[in-house]
Amino acid sequence: MASELATGAVPTARSSTGTAPRRRRPDDTKLALIFIAPAAIGFIVFLIWPLIRGIYLSFTKFNLLTPAEFNGLDNYRRMLLDPVFWNALKVTVEYVVINIGVQTILALVIAVLMQRLTRSLVARGIILTPYLVSNVVAALVMLWILDTGLGITNQLLGFIGIDPIGFFTDSKWVIPTIAMVNVWRYVGYTALLIFAGLQTIPPGLYEAARVDGASELSMFFRITMPLLRPILALVLIISIIGSFQVFDTVSVTTQGGPVNASRVLQYYIYDMAFGRFQFGYASTLAVALLVVLMVITFIQYRMTRAGQTDLD
Repeated sequence: MASELATGAVPTARSSTGTAPRRRRPDDTKLALIFIAPAAIGFIVFLIWPLIRGIYLSFTKFNLLTPAEFNGLDNYRRMLLDPVFWNALKVTVEYVVINIGVQTILALVIAVLMQRLTRSLVARGIILTPYLVSNVVAALVMLWILDTGLGITNQLLGFIGIDPIGFFTDSKWVIPTIAMVNVWRYVGYTALLIFAGLQTIPPGLYEAARVDGASELSMFFRITMPLLRPILALVLIISIIGSFQVFDTVSVTTQGGPVNASRVLQYYIYDMAFGRFQFGYASTLAVALLVVLMVITFIQYRMTRAGQTDLD
């Protein structure tokens, strides 16, 4: 008793069976709700409510000046018969394939080189620098550099006897050019995500493989790639969702031209809503984009087994 009083401990009453009753844990539910409330309110106001509102508007004819008029599935029938929509979807898929393919390969190479050759913070900062530039500024700079008449790139090509290339004005070059602009901006960020995944691989696996005489290439395909699969799956899901929503670069450089060659789906939605005030049809296109992203994400998640790791 003396020791209990000295330490300030409160003696617990014993039950009739002689066993001490369990102490009840303090109820932290109210405290948790207080911390969750701001994020939950923002989630509902800025995501759930606009989503519900957008789905509702997709079944209406709405031009912002008059009340929304319910028209059933007319917008969806129009979308299925709209050649510009299908062209926008094709252009968007072309952009996503080029952007994701080049960006993922380059980021993987950069991340492996960073792990093998250097772990300098300066090197990581330099690689991440383009990501700090806004999309609008990056697009404006590239527009000047790649301009057909005054851009330094075409002047350099002229010195070696190559005719000027209309990077943003030729329908064959416009999507690859926009994809490369975004690869330049995001490859450092993607490389750092993959580099973080590489840090989770135990070094002992590489040391054991070296003892067995495995080459660097063999270790890359037999150790690095299988163990990096969950991180690569996450990176691909994030990159594909972001790529389908490309807008800033197109809006600044080409505005969908030439002749719809760069009219990606996100820009087509913007043009219908704020250029032609057809908010009902624009909402239908937005719902279609949402469905496409959900299907691609689900398939990708299942195929890459993103929730599983070989480290267990």
